Amino acid sequence: MKEKEIICKFKIYGYEELADSDRELVDRAKDATRTSYAPYSEFRVGAAARLSDGTIVTGSNQENAAFPSGTCAERTALFYANAAHPDESVVELAVAAYTNGTFLKAPIPPCGACRQVILGIEERYKRPIRILLFGTEGTYVTDSAKALLPLQFTGESMKE
Repeated sequence: MKEKEIICKFKIYGYEELADSDRELVDRAKDATRTSYAPYSEFRVGAAARLSDGTIVTGSNQENAAFPSGTCAERTALFYANAAHPDESVVELAVAAYTNGTFLKAPIPPCGACRQVILGIEERYKRPIRILLFGTEGTYVTDSAKALLPLQFTGESMKE
């Protein structure tokens, strides 16, 4: 038997420590929670993606009574970005969650499906996506989906 350790590294910033452009992206993700349709969970998630031309697009989670027919905020924003701006890569993605009248203290990470989609977009455009996960007690920042998905399934996985 062998054992392997996988370490996920990220930085944690207080809101005021973030660069102006990072605060702008986080604020847009926080604002996007207002467009969430979450009548069942009341867990509202917003995402904001900055494109290579500086455009920011947003998305929010959209629930459906026929669970799991809804979609997450991250995928809503990313799929919209790719549909509306197919020639622009996503360079940064911010995520924020709101429930019970307040934003969460600790950041929420993207679900497994969203992590795989972010990784796929990194592969499509051949560049990493910087990810900011907002929490009132700190924003986690990582330079790529690969840090959130250390065992990756990519197109290369099917060639080996």
